[in-house]
Amino acid sequence: MTLRRAVPLSVLDLAPVPAGATAIEALARSTELARRAEAWGFRRYWVAEHHNMPGIASSSPAVLLAHLAAATRTMRVGSGGVMLPNHAPLVVAEQFGTLASLHPGRIDLGLGRAPGTDPATASALRRSAAGLSADDFPEQLGLLLAFLEGDLPADHPYARIQAVPRAPEPPAIWLLGSSGYSAQVAGMLGLPFAFAHHFSPANTLPALELYRSRFRPSEILQEPYALVGAAVVCADTDEEARWLHGSMRLSMLQLRTGRPGPLPSPEDAAAYAYTPDEERIIEAATGS
Repeated sequence: MTLRRAVPLSVLDLAPVPAGATAIEALARSTELARRAEAWGFRRYWVAEHHNMPGIASSSPAVLLAHLAAATRTMRVGSGGVMLPNHAPLVVAEQFGTLASLHPGRIDLGLGRAPGTDPATASALRRSAAGLSADDFPEQLGLLLAFLEGDLPADHPYARIQAVPRAPEPPAIWLLGSSGYSAQVAGMLGLPFAFAHHFSPANTLPALELYRSRFRPSEILQEPYALVGAAVVCADTDEEARWLHGSMRLSMLQLRTGRPGPLPSPEDAAAYAYTPDEERIIEAATGS
């Protein structure tokens, strides 16, 4: 006899802008999807930070989350994620402290160490031309956590600075990743970990194993707790699902080859003639 345990389901939304549509329409669809996801019993609704991508309208997670949280009542909402290299930790602490004060007990703060865009756009997002390296991420993460908790050491240069408002219940922190780096950091800090299986399928199991093996209990978690982001297509038949999936496959190819644009229609995707090299790019990126 096989015992099955129900797995909580959540939604990761990029607010996709289909070909021929506008960001206004895309964001309206995201709002309606959030309402329906709550009614259907989904656990969380996350939005992702991307920049300079005409097909994605979720460039400002904190702004979008304020709207989505106001449009729902009980479901947790959060970032999947905020790309920490693009923001000063104090700014993130203030934004999500505000969200957690407006919607107590409902805010998640998922954090990534990638810029979520191309190098030129990443440079334009920052006040300094210098980008953060992987070695900077733990320090910036530690500073953000200290601002959220209000517990900077007395001898720290920022000890007298407060992130206002500071919510009685801070946002729940998650680390996001598509490789082993964030898995190790999440494990060593005793934080929840979310893995991007939808664009790094080959690394999923190794990263989760690394997270579990490096996990140290903390005040937040006593044992490992992980989430996996997967691209799922639902339809009445397998044939229709494969047809709908064509949009994502062509969109991923355009992104990986430096040609991001609006989300292609299933009709355009079905008519596209893929080269063998392009098929290999898609297989590596999506596992399908």
